[in-house]
Amino acid sequence: MVTPSSSKTRSATPVMAAMAQSATLSSLMQMSQQSQARLNAIQTLLPSGLAGLVKAGPLDDQGWCLLVPHNAAGAKLRQLLPALTAHLRSHNLAIDNIRVKVMSR
Repeated sequence: MVTPSSSKTRSATPVMAAMAQSATLSSLMQMSQQSQARLNAIQTLLPSGLAGLVKAGPLDDQGWCLLVPHNAAGAKLRQLLPALTAHLRSHNLAIDNIRVKVMSR
């Protein structure tokens, strides 16, 4: 049986704590959370067949990106963009530009 010696034992830092300590990782985590919050806010506006397909993408200076698996989902989502933008604005989650990207396989 192998036991680690006390000199080689390191305390593990939980991932979330490590991310919070890094300015870059903390910023990325915050943008990811904001993107997911926006997706959660619009879920009720998405048709049931589309809701499970849409994923939160990057949120950056150029706007917010929604990811879909195929062109048909992208086309339908693009039709809904004016309503989604208005809904986000009414929930204090305003975004100037929403992009729709079809994920490549």
